[in-house]
Amino acid sequence: MLFTMLLVSMLSHSALSSTVPLLTICSSAFTYSPNDQFAANLKRLLDALSSNTAQNIPNRPGFYNTSLDVLQDRVYGQALCRGDISSHDCQECVHNATHYIFTNCNKTDAIIWYELCQVRYSQSPSLAIEVYTGNLLDYNNQENKIVSKKTRFRKALMYLMNNLSIESAFSPSKHMFATGKIEFSKKKTIYGLVQCTMDIPPELCKQCLDSALGDIDACCSFRQGGIVLGTNCNVRFELFQFYNDTKNSPLVYPFPKGDEWKIWKTLVVTCTSILLLAIIIGSCAVYLRQKKGTKRDDTKENALLQELARPKTVMITQEGNLVTSEELPFIDLATIRAATDEFADSNKLGEGGFGSVYKGELPDGTEVAVKRLSLKSRQGLEELKNEVILIAKLQHRNLVRLVGCGIEGDEKLLLYEFMPNGSLDFFIYDSERRCQLNWETYYNIIAGIARGLLYLHEDSRHKIIHRDLKPSNVLLDHDMVAKISDFGMARIFCENQNAANTKKIVGTYGYIAPEYAMGGVFSIKSDVFSFGVILLEIISGKKNSGSYLTEYGHTLLSYAWRSWKDGQEVEFVDPWLMESSPPHEVLRCLHIGLLCVQEDPEDRPKMSEVVVSLRGSESVSLSEPKQPAFALGRLVPSDQSTVYPTMNGLTLSTILPR
Repeated sequence: MLFTMLLVSMLSHSALSSTVPLLTICSSAFTYSPNDQFAANLKRLLDALSSNTAQNIPNRPGFYNTSLDVLQDRVYGQALCRGDISSHDCQECVHNATHYIFTNCNKTDAIIWYELCQVRYSQSPSLAIEVYTGNLLDYNNQENKIVSKKTRFRKALMYLMNNLSIESAFSPSKHMFATGKIEFSKKKTIYGLVQCTMDIPPELCKQCLDSALGDIDACCSFRQGGIVLGTNCNVRFELFQFYNDTKNSPLVYPFPKGDEWKIWKTLVVTCTSILLLAIIIGSCAVYLRQKKGTKRDDTKENALLQELARPKTVMITQEGNLVTSEELPFIDLATIRAATDEFADSNKLGEGGFGSVYKGELPDGTEVAVKRLSLKSRQGLEELKNEVILIAKLQHRNLVRLVGCGIEGDEKLLLYEFMPNGSLDFFIYDSERRCQLNWETYYNIIAGIARGLLYLHEDSRHKIIHRDLKPSNVLLDHDMVAKISDFGMARIFCENQNAANTKKIVGTYGYIAPEYAMGGVFSIKSDVFSFGVILLEIISGKKNSGSYLTEYGHTLLSYAWRSWKDGQEVEFVDPWLMESSPPHEVLRCLHIGLLCVQEDPEDRPKMSEVVVSLRGSESVSLSEPKQPAFALGRLVPSDQSTVYPTMNGLTLSTILPR
């Protein structure tokens, strides 16, 4: 099940005002103008949602979806009211939501949540098929106190919410909505509510709720309340009755018998085990201190392996990212060996910095690319954990999908969707293979890379910096759709974080931004620089790492800049490309590429601006580019260079500015 979910931890009843939105997301990169046809269609659609959602309450409680298409500007929309409210309250809430979202969001895809309803519209028809991008938000609510008797509370909470999920999904009379309560002590009761939109089948409703409860369990099962807001399902619990008790009869669940004794028994066994373990560790302390540093590394490696492979585990990163092993299928080694014919050389697709990649076919016929990390590489394990945490929940058309993970003994394996057309570098550097693709395909590849980066930088649950974007990390599927891959070096940024500094420079020479190569400072603008280099390479058919002794400069970037400055842009573009494509489109891409590789990160555009520029064609004006970074730079002689270790086994030489 693919869906979008935002996790909110908040408790005070006053914080959930019925007149103030809980959350609004204007997620599309594309905007509309107040006077265009899309705006007119959207206004009519939102009015229809407001008037029709409440009318459906007798038969299909508080849910309505529709679409409108005038002059081929189609827009889809849906509204959902909480199942325990009246028709009047439903209509009022949807009216407020549609008015607010139309007034405050000019994007072509948006969703808004109130306490009593939610409204969404989109250009896409697949409103019921959503991408999971869970996000943990810390509101620092002082009233959201930690409960006492955490184990008993969690047991009661999950027992209640799991039962409510089953009722809402599979009981037709519930209309995918259920409320209930459970008494976990003599004076305290937990109240719960779950609901799904009615455009999905019961099985997907249950799957959506299970995933939401997984995040509730990870973040809030020891607190006095929590809410999950999703496009297809919502979950909430409190220690006070927040729903209408008369509108929809709540379910009452008794606390499972024997739990108190089980809890004490568990505590006694756990404490005893810890004590015995402490004695064993103490008796071996002298021996452990004599072990070499490599043994400490092995211990850390084993801990990472156990963390990844533990069944039903929840991994929470320092950035608040949630990943559960239930969400990422773990595939046994025997299945992977059979899929790759025992990692046969005939199935080998290539060699990377951390190991080999093989083609395989799973028992269900799914073709996969199996990334087999080096058997004894601790760096490979760090990369594996980073990729699992990052990609497990990242789902986008222009990102390679992680199918599964295999960890057994020394074997560390990642399984991705198979890309039959290989990587972008296979086509752009070879004069014969370049001609196999037309300009439309190249243009779509450029736009696809841009959309993938936009998702990572602005539209995913966290701001993610790839840090190793290059043509070999852009893969092409059956339809030549570009998909960004290899997230082993990626970094997550906090919501308000714009840049970070590191002493360990990673990446590939030729694609690293100057501020990162020389000062260790990286940001979303570092990825923009890498994108600009790839764009210039696609247009010219040349590598940035090469040397071009022409009248226009010594490097690809200086070559592009001098050609542009002297009005000789066609000298830079591959002649075949210029002959087989609309010249204005190619030259516009050259213009965008030069804007992306400017020396000052502040001068480079954001990926949202790049996407709009590519999509807007001549209607979107572009600023004049400045001289790019290292346009006349040179490598320091090897005996004078400062070498930085990198995670992929490469080294970087310090580069002198102009």
